[in-house]
Amino acid sequence: MIRIGQWLNGDGFADYEHAFVLVDDGQLVEAQPGGAELLPLSAYQDRPILWSTGHVPLSGEQRRAIVAAAHGYLGVPYSFADFAALAAHRFHLPAGPLLKSYVASTKHMICSQLVDQCYQDAGVRLFADGRWPGYVTPADLANRLLGRAS
Repeated sequence: MIRIGQWLNGDGFADYEHAFVLVDDGQLVEAQPGGAELLPLSAYQDRPILWSTGHVPLSGEQRRAIVAAAHGYLGVPYSFADFAALAAHRFHLPAGPLLKSYVASTKHMICSQLVDQCYQDAGVRLFADGRWPGYVTPADLANRLLGRAS
């Protein structure tokens, strides 16, 4: 289902389907339908991971702010509306601004939105085009790290 959603969103069949924030050497924060959770990094053992280290230069203060932001989003859920907002944006549907407003006001966040929002909370813009974090997909993050246009 994720791959179909990626294709519908214009990402094709992307190699990256999920994103999380590493908060220390052994834990991560990731979005889940019932709310963002703190999980062990070992949950992704034997899975390919694309790390931002070396691709996004950060100061120690920025890293600490990103981690603090991630902890602050624990428990924040995502919903169908998050995906509907992405689709409306992709297809330039008139409901797009209404869905964006709803998602922002209810503070729902998909995984890639959570990651981009944590960086923005730390004063780091991952995308020069000023896009709303709710329009960021895992493929956008991967393309950013790999130096591809997105």
